[in-house]
Amino acid sequence: MAMSEALEIIDFGDSKARTDTEHLAINNETGYRSFRAGGFTFTRDEYFARLTWPGGSHIIPIDAFLRAMMRDVAWGFFYGVVNFDHVFGTINHYGEVTMFAGRFNDAYRNAGRDHEERFKSSALMAVFKDILSDWTVEGYDPFAAPMETGLPWGIKNGNNDEAISRQRVTARRMVGLPGDTPVRTDANGFPVNRQFADVPQEQPVVEAEPGFEAEVSAYNLFGYLSRSDVTWNPSVCSVVGDSLFCPTSEEFILPVEHGNDRCEWFLQLSDEIVWDVKDKESGKPRARVTARAGDICCMPADIRHQGYSTKRSMLLVWENGSPKIPQMIADGTAPVVPVTF
Repeated sequence: MAMSEALEIIDFGDSKARTDTEHLAINNETGYRSFRAGGFTFTRDEYFARLTWPGGSHIIPIDAFLRAMMRDVAWGFFYGVVNFDHVFGTINHYGEVTMFAGRFNDAYRNAGRDHEERFKSSALMAVFKDILSDWTVEGYDPFAAPMETGLPWGIKNGNNDEAISRQRVTARRMVGLPGDTPVRTDANGFPVNRQFADVPQEQPVVEAEPGFEAEVSAYNLFGYLSRSDVTWNPSVCSVVGDSLFCPTSEEFILPVEHGNDRCEWFLQLSDEIVWDVKDKESGKPRARVTARAGDICCMPADIRHQGYSTKRSMLLVWENGSPKIPQMIADGTAPVVPVTF
């Protein structure tokens, strides 16, 4: 289940959102298929993803494109805006999704060259999954850190559907509770990552009173994160009402610039992440934040952010999953920051 599925899915009734998508011809030289969704077309060659839309075109290096597409698919379009780069991305309306070019870029908007189309989420998700499957070659894992995978370049050479079809962790209550998402171990296919070899693996001892065995639990979160086989993929590990704890392990670059539609809290559990923070609408720089172990920061609802981490680090993302927040922020009844000094 993608994180956005924890939110209310809105019924748009007789919405005019598009559902028209199409698989186009296979290129005889490269072996890759092209795709169409509405007025957008997607084509790849040995090095680049090439996008076109009415009145415009754009090129993204294929490694950056696949890493961003992997997150957009795995996250179910996530909260708010997923910017693949400074031009292309998606906006989640939780049941429908807008795909855009230049929507959050001042130069495009000022020149009247921005373009966007709204789709049923299920229709766009289907074509995104097919692009990801067709364009990911054997040996390349867009979920992995660059030093942990092969290369995405070249002509068509097999696929890696096993890697791109991983199911994200979405605990119903908490990891480790009976019937819920299990704790990671060597036995269930999650060895300790190469950069976390020094992390203790001992688990806490819980002695629950009879009758409360399914209600009282604990697990070693650091040990759990040390066994993550992906990067930049916050998974829901505990749920209390709308409060979601979503820890993750981070290495290299967050593949997208995430444009928030709500405040988002970050607790740096280990090592260091440098965050570039930009204005959500224009993309203009607003801040650079260096978060070290123990630091806590809040990303406001009117920004986009992208992180950089050399040493694989542990990050706890705290989300308020209430479906009411985006509209409350849009109409001014909820603030874009948690506190005003």
